[in-house]
Amino acid sequence: MPSSCCGSLSQYTHHHLVVFLLTFFSYVLLHASRKTFSNVKVSISAQWTPSIQNDSAPAFSPGETWEDNHLFADEEQATLFLGALDSIFLFSYAVGLYLSGVIGDRVNLRYVLCFGLCGSAAVEFVFGTLTEWLHIYNIYLYCGLWVLNGLLQSAVWPCVVAVMGNWFGKTGRGFIFGLWSACASVGNILGAFLASSVLKYGYEYAFLVTSVVQFAGGVVVFFGLLTSPKEVGLSLESETGLGPVETDTDSHKPLMSDEEDEVEVEVYARPYCSVQQPSDESLDESPQAISFFQAFCLPGVLPYSLAYACLKLVNYSFFFWLPFYLSNNYGWKEAEADRLSVWYDVGGIVGGTLQGLISDCMGQRAPVLAMSLLLAMGALVGYSRSPNDQLINSALLATTGFFIGGPSNMISSAISADLGRQEALRGSQEALATVTGIVDGTGSIGAALGQYLVSLIESKLGWMSVFYFFIIMTGGSILFISPLLLKELSAMWRDRRALQRQL
Repeated sequence: MPSSCCGSLSQYTHHHLVVFLLTFFSYVLLHASRKTFSNVKVSISAQWTPSIQNDSAPAFSPGETWEDNHLFADEEQATLFLGALDSIFLFSYAVGLYLSGVIGDRVNLRYVLCFGLCGSAAVEFVFGTLTEWLHIYNIYLYCGLWVLNGLLQSAVWPCVVAVMGNWFGKTGRGFIFGLWSACASVGNILGAFLASSVLKYGYEYAFLVTSVVQFAGGVVVFFGLLTSPKEVGLSLESETGLGPVETDTDSHKPLMSDEEDEVEVEVYARPYCSVQQPSDESLDESPQAISFFQAFCLPGVLPYSLAYACLKLVNYSFFFWLPFYLSNNYGWKEAEADRLSVWYDVGGIVGGTLQGLISDCMGQRAPVLAMSLLLAMGALVGYSRSPNDQLINSALLATTGFFIGGPSNMISSAISADLGRQEALRGSQEALATVTGIVDGTGSIGAALGQYLVSLIESKLGWMSVFYFFIIMTGGSILFISPLLLKELSAMWRDRRALQRQL
């Protein structure tokens, strides 16, 4: 691949590989445990409704304790409460993202990251495993635990994006972050397989396995993660870049401007023998973190945040409701539905990586996003009419994931890093976690509103109306990024005209 698109592998050290893998698997484990809840919704719904309403109930609970277990009179009420729990989680997650981004730019990122991973694992163990073992069934307890879980999980994403931004610069960011942002989809796949493999023993064991693995991952990250090149003695002027490139003096690209390289690092290909130990004076000259309001007013932050609110609503609806939809709509077994749902994430992995690479080669993000989202609307129409055939459903699902999950991964990772390292931030580089928190937090607010709407629309109008709702939201994403799209297309046209004059 051309170095101009994704950089040269010789530019990276083994430290970059370790950071990439540790941050990647941190979020893989978090998403695996988060995915568990959506994978066991059918089992939880059966556990929470009376046995006379649900013939499968004896398979999930001893008969002598059944009548003490149910929380709702019928399955419809249980489904609405599950949708409410999704919204509760995402609202608290959104609030936490706004806070944790600001905290992450002011406190050691490793501490915040590990606190979120280990704390969330403990809460999920209590929610899904301990309450079932002790036969404690209480709506208010479930709501309180899920609020706390959302707040703790919100500490993870801004921190891992900020750490990646400290180590990897602008050149090749779309490809590197596109590949790295597959962590969420890989976590969904891992969570689906872990849950389906132990679901026959009871849904509490699905929560047990994923929470224990996540807690162990948090411990490993605490002792192994380097949050900045400075921690291994690399010189201060080589923190975040991939080396000097040609500067475009007439830049019309505020998010991917070549001028960003002037404040970035040359960490990558430098021999270890030439690494300078930072002086005490250089360590004291740490850049000041910008305020939340200043970060919110940065160019591009608001339109991308609003676009992500619409897009994350759709993406997380698939995340939370896809196994439930496949099981209820097609009558497939819950374990089969869990395994089939991973094809959406496979499409998202390929989409995020390929679209990130294309955006690097073009030097623009918005045109790639807009084209993918336009095709996503057609993919949603096609998937809503999928026949009761697992092979065809898998193919349509992967296509939908490619065009929806891909742009979602780009906005939440590569574009957030672009926004947090743009030219307007010169003199204050401590903004990555704050900007990432704003973008992902706004997206989570949209997703939170959407999850309850999905359960409400489905119960009143059916699944076809839900897909129409998804198509409208995808169109909303295109509308919000349209000013940036026009600006980048105009810049491309001016650059082409300038090149023609030179020739």
